[in-house]
Amino acid sequence: MITSVDTNVLLDVVSPDPQFGKASLEMLKSCLAEGALVISEVVYAELASAFKNEKMMQDALLIAGIQLEISQRKTLWKAGEFWKKYRATTNGTRTKNQRILPDFWIGAHALLQADRLLTRDRGFYRDYFKELKIISPV
Repeated sequence: MITSVDTNVLLDVVSPDPQFGKASLEMLKSCLAEGALVISEVVYAELASAFKNEKMMQDALLIAGIQLEISQRKTLWKAGEFWKKYRATTNGTRTKNQRILPDFWIGAHALLQADRLLTRDRGFYRDYFKELKIISPV
C-alpha cells in the first residue's frame, strides 16, 4: 500500500501543531506500517519552508520513512487537466477559498502514483478526485 502524504499532515508533525500534531503522527505511523509513504515535488517544496536547511529536512524524511516520488509525465498532464476543469468552473475569477495548481498536482500524484492520499483537506480532494481514496487523521 502506497500512501501519498499531503503537506498539511507533515506540517502538523514538524510544527508541531497542538490541535492536529498527535493525530497526524499516529496516522503517519499507521500508514507506514501498511506500506510506503511518498510525497510529490510540490509537497517537498512546501515542506521545505518548515526547516532551517535541506539536511535537516532530508534527515526528518529519512527517519519518517518518507520518499520523494518524482511525478511522471502523465501525472503532470492529469494535474493540468483537473486544473483546467476547475478554472472553467470558476470562470477565472478569484474566490476566498481559491485553489491553486499545486493542489491539483498533489491530487493527481496521489491518484496516479499511490494508492491513497493522507490529508486533512478531505473535502477538496473528494470533490475533485472522486476515484482517489482519501484518509485523514481527523
